[in-house]
Amino acid sequence: MIYKPYKNIFLSRLGLGNMRFPTTDKEGQHIDYEKAHAIIDAAFENGINYFDTAHVYNNTDSESCLGECMKKYPRDKFYLATKYNIGAEKDYKGMFEAQLKRLQTDHIDFYLIHCLMDSNIEEYLNSGCIEYFLEMQKQGKITYLGFSSHASTKTLERFADHHQWDFAQIQLNYYDWHFGATEEEYNILTKRNIPIMVMEPVRGGKLSTLTPDAEELLKKSRPDASISSWAFNFVKTLPNVLVVLSGMNDMSQIEDNIKTFSTTDSLSPAEIDILMEAIELFKKQYTAPCTSCRYCTPNCPMKINIPEYLRVYNKFKLDGAWALGETKWIQSDGTPADCIMCGSCMNHCPQSINIPKYLKELAEAMEK
Repeated sequence: MIYKPYKNIFLSRLGLGNMRFPTTDKEGQHIDYEKAHAIIDAAFENGINYFDTAHVYNNTDSESCLGECMKKYPRDKFYLATKYNIGAEKDYKGMFEAQLKRLQTDHIDFYLIHCLMDSNIEEYLNSGCIEYFLEMQKQGKITYLGFSSHASTKTLERFADHHQWDFAQIQLNYYDWHFGATEEEYNILTKRNIPIMVMEPVRGGKLSTLTPDAEELLKKSRPDASISSWAFNFVKTLPNVLVVLSGMNDMSQIEDNIKTFSTTDSLSPAEIDILMEAIELFKKQYTAPCTSCRYCTPNCPMKINIPEYLRVYNKFKLDGAWALGETKWIQSDGTPADCIMCGSCMNHCPQSINIPKYLKELAEAMEK
């Protein structure tokens, strides 16, 4: 395991995210402690010393599971990270004390304001929670105070300027770097000397398996490297990144990731070019290449707002079922389920998209 210095400590470049452990129920509220502890133990024994959890993971069971497992190890040999989510609990004082008990510790090494968004920044800034956690830091109950963000860049800038944060956590991977605003987010934090913890380096597993042509391109360059390792090695090229989190839930993932983080090797500029070419191939085949030109909509007999539904389809493919909630806000007379497969839209699509196929898949996902 390779480590990176931070202030007066050394952090493992790979951290264990405690959000995706095996559970004993379909709702994911109760963790299978035996299986989860085996994963945590393997991570610790292979040199990982940064363990990230949160109150909202598995309805607090993630914190309890982690605390129960780590109590057998010397407290100065690992670092605990957990979070306060104002949307889940308004009583930040009571929450913090409960977290100390669940984690069976007298202090949290890395504490985060959780899931900053455009919709909750005012509540975070005005609730008094930041001031309280700064006071807990003075008392030694919190060592380093930071935040995690899913906000726009403007909101991120505003929150980052509140005071000199010790660190921040953002979603960072080569897909969002290439197609999203992640590079700008990285630069905002780097400019302010705020070190970065990375979440979703393989985008919830989406970057562990690419389309065949994209994988072939990467395998040709590095025959013995896993597809996941490309994602991790991309993040390792960024100097302001401290820890890269991975929600490993089986031993094969741990073994592969430990191998990736056993060396400082990352990616050369030429390999990054290859990776960007691969992700272009992946996006082209994995999602609908809609440009929202709207040539299709005037000719749809069912009056379906096709570009908006394809936008949600693409988010669904990349981000999961939660994205389907956005369909309720689409202004449209018809829905994907109303598509009669007439093909009129395809006759007017400059991108030659098989629109009925995508609408049918989206309708089935919405039905489920």
